[in-house]
Amino acid sequence: MSDKKAPLYYADYLQLDRLLGAQTPESARRGTPAHDEMLFIVVHQAYELWFKQILHELARIDTIFAEAGLDDRDIGRAVAGLERIERIVKLLIGQLDVLETMTPLDFLEFRDLLFPSSGFQSLQFRLIETGLGLRRADRVGFEAKPFDARLSEADRAALQAREKRPSLHDRIEAWLERTPFVEAGGYKFQESYRAAVTDMLMGEVATLQGNPQISAEEKRAGLAGLEAASERFEAIYDEQRYDELEGQGAWRLSWRALQAALFITLYRDEPVLQLPFRLLSVLMDIDETMAAWRYRHALMAQRMIGMKLGTGGSSGHDYLAEAARRYRVFADLFALSTFLIPRSALPPLPAPRHGLPLHGKR
Repeated sequence: MSDKKAPLYYADYLQLDRLLGAQTPESARRGTPAHDEMLFIVVHQAYELWFKQILHELARIDTIFAEAGLDDRDIGRAVAGLERIERIVKLLIGQLDVLETMTPLDFLEFRDLLFPSSGFQSLQFRLIETGLGLRRADRVGFEAKPFDARLSEADRAALQAREKRPSLHDRIEAWLERTPFVEAGGYKFQESYRAAVTDMLMGEVATLQGNPQISAEEKRAGLAGLEAASERFEAIYDEQRYDELEGQGAWRLSWRALQAALFITLYRDEPVLQLPFRLLSVLMDIDETMAAWRYRHALMAQRMIGMKLGTGGSSGHDYLAEAARRYRVFADLFALSTFLIPRSALPPLPAPRHGLPLHGKR
């Protein structure tokens, strides 16, 4: 008797009987079929499939950064996963183009049948937000209830369990804090960079004061701007002042992690720093694309229901628009641009450091 397995069949491998049989329009079940409800279901099921893939990628990235020592291959795999996540979110934005082929009148044919279910109840999306690093305290409230109040008891327990584990933001912060050479072997990035910034600002002051073509009023305004810039820079040199600002919510990354992120951003052209810089860049890409998805979703909600409440009982447009504005996990990385100086003003790195592995195993 042969023990050879039967050839794998496409439909069996993808379980198409289950997948394509999972669309059950509520309008048809109630005897009032609405043609566009099928589109509504398919788009949202596709969302959930992509959410599953994002969580799959985040799980591997979490495993990578949970290790105390990383080499460039580890970082490369993490960057590849994050880039995939960002592409998926862009795809989610594109799916709204398909959903918007359904008009508001088409939606009204079945909208009331969906109450009280809504996107608020997507556990996978909440797990993605939490996994990236969105904290409970950062969330936009509605109806004076916890953001997870509409989830089932089991889903709420799963989400709360995820909140107790390190997020991607936590992992990235710890990785940045381990960055060598920011302060090692007598070299201190903070002191070196502070001296370069001071020289640059003093040069700008001298140029401004010595320019006879600039009026006294323009000079006063220019000097005030340079003084403000100096104060901004001082905030990242002074660890105690930084900790105060962090306590007030101005910063989220630790002082050491921010120093490392600034170091990587400034010296991104160094071969050893190009991959770490790609990592920081793709984290900002994800933040930006998630914000674009939320804002586009908010516009669609307004287009579909106007000023009406959503099926979950909230103002979908107002909530999504506020979430798009506030939900920025890696906002500190965006703020680094405030502290950049021209390449020509950068202090050179000590020669022995060139070519050394910045994030090698240690």
